[in-house]
Amino acid sequence: MNSQTLHDRRRTNWLREWSRQSTHRLPERALMGSASEQRPVAVGGGRLRRWLLIALPALLLCLFTFDAPAQAANSIMPFKVNLGVEGSNQPEDLDLGIKLLFVITLLSLAPSILLLMTCFTRIVIVLAFVRTALSLPGSPSNQIIIGLALFMTYFIMAPTWDRIKTEAVDPYTAREISSEAAMENATKHIRTFMLKQARPKDVELFVAMARMGPTAPEDLPLRVVIPGFIISELRTAFQMGFLLFVPFILIDLVVATVLMSMGMMMMPPMVISLPLKILLFVLVDGWGLIIRSLVTSFGVY
Repeated sequence: MNSQTLHDRRRTNWLREWSRQSTHRLPERALMGSASEQRPVAVGGGRLRRWLLIALPALLLCLFTFDAPAQAANSIMPFKVNLGVEGSNQPEDLDLGIKLLFVITLLSLAPSILLLMTCFTRIVIVLAFVRTALSLPGSPSNQIIIGLALFMTYFIMAPTWDRIKTEAVDPYTAREISSEAAMENATKHIRTFMLKQARPKDVELFVAMARMGPTAPEDLPLRVVIPGFIISELRTAFQMGFLLFVPFILIDLVVATVLMSMGMMMMPPMVISLPLKILLFVLVDGWGLIIRSLVTSFGVY
């Protein structure tokens, strides 16, 4: 065997060994090649996503910034309210602001005005006394009593409200008088109503505590008239409540005496007296009598 044949045989063996090794490493190279092919795509996608997250907000901000002046120029404000201390160049803006402020203040003070400066106090106390005298603490309910008192207040105060509307609200709306004159006209009618219902003794009590001299009734301030009116209303309401309690107390006494005479001491008198109270109240038309007495007690109609 010559050297050329030996060289060819070695070359053939080397080629076989190389082909065998390459065949075994082919799957690994394929996996490595697929991973190496996918990694740049993932890196490129992440970079693109980051650029989009940065570029899109910047683009939207630029669009809104450049479009804001145009929108501000084309937009039409329905109204403008100025409640600050600075000056206003438009009188209607100041007028609207004062009206809104007055409405908010009136809404916050409306319950106190309704309770303390009208006939509501007397009515609601008398109705509560009626419910207690009938031994019915839950019937009629508080909502019914307050609602009835509100509608009766509206009915009794209607002449006063009409005078206030005629002499204060309508002239002020027509710009015939100033706000001070309108307030003075309204206060005059409210003062007249309260002084008519209040006892002179109660009003004089607050006049003395305020250390005021002799003053005409029409010149008395509301800080003196309102407390005197409230005390008078409470006194009158309690007087009417006492008169309402008298017949029902008599029924309780008669029922308790009859049960004691019959030897039924273990039976509560309320079981017998409650139906008798309700029957008596219905037969004499109790609600009509109470409402009529309340309305006539104010002397308006």
